[in-house]
Amino acid sequence: MRKTHNRSSASRARRRAARGAGYGRPPEANQFQPGQSGNPRGRPKGAKNEATILRALLNRKVDLREGGKIRRVSVLEAILLRFAEDALKGNTKSAAFLFNRYAGTEVGDAAPTDDLSANDREVLDAFVRRYQAQLSQKEEKR
Repeated sequence: MRKTHNRSSASRARRRAARGAGYGRPPEANQFQPGQSGNPRGRPKGAKNEATILRALLNRKVDLREGGKIRRVSVLEAILLRFAEDALKGNTKSAAFLFNRYAGTEVGDAAPTDDLSANDREVLDAFVRRYQAQLSQKEEKR
């Protein structure tokens, strides 16, 4: 049968003293006390970094009136909807931004580029001309 030893705090203190100080074992007087931090004036608990704040801001819900009905969407979705509306009105920069974001999601690229090739610019300009022509035809019919 095995004996179980009840070790007192005095015997633990004697063993620590016998081990002594050395690399990775500072003297007991210089060790952190229980509940004491090594950096007491460091980052406070609950402090948020910029990415956390931005994520919370873009995921916040706002009311958006669409076709006479109110719909709750995230701020990010509302911003992208505005870009889409602006692109449909003929703003090539908004269209290019949306196309780049879309291409980034398709390829898996997180950072879309803002520069367009000459061919891309021609395609966008042709799209804008066609759309503006359609808008002007609809306005003439009214």
